[in-house]
Amino acid sequence: MDLKGLVDKAKAALQKNPSLIDKGGDAIDKATGGKYASQVDKAQDVARKAVGADNRETQNSETPHQPPQNPA
Repeated sequence: MDLKGLVDKAKAALQKNPSLIDKGGDAIDKATGGKYASQVDKAQDVARKAVGADNRETQNSETPHQPPQNPA
């Protein structure tokens, strides 16, 4: 499969289940301790627009993203 085929396959999967975009961002936030939360949020917005999933299923667009809390 060529690169375009992989991109199309990923795009179709994210269109069917846009919550994967949020799950991926949450995993990055967890791995980095939320250090890059604002950049991750921007990347998630770009990804949603790229796949045509502008509506957030798991977050209200007016609510800022909160990095995951690490229990101490």
